[in-house]
Amino acid sequence: MRLDKFLKVSRVIKRRTLAKEISDEGRVKVNDRAAKAGTDLSVGDIVEIEFGRKIVTLEVVQLEAHAKKEDADRMYRIIKEQKIEKDSSFL
Repeated sequence: MRLDKFLKVSRVIKRRTLAKEISDEGRVKVNDRAAKAGTDLSVGDIVEIEFGRKIVTLEVVQLEAHAKKEDADRMYRIIKEQKIEKDSSFL
């Protein structure tokens, strides 16, 4: 399954176009490699996403073409969430 579709179906990111944008900006890694929207995912892959001031690392558990809202979070397991500290040296 494509990375952008997985992020949308699993509801990690609300819209597929947004998932494509952040992937193409280099804010997503799959297995420690920069990933584009068309990167193929497999069960067991580790996805790292930079959301503003936070980095979320998750493991792909299931690949489903369609998922109900209440089942979407079963497609992944959050490994860690970390805040990015603001660098005050530029102020």
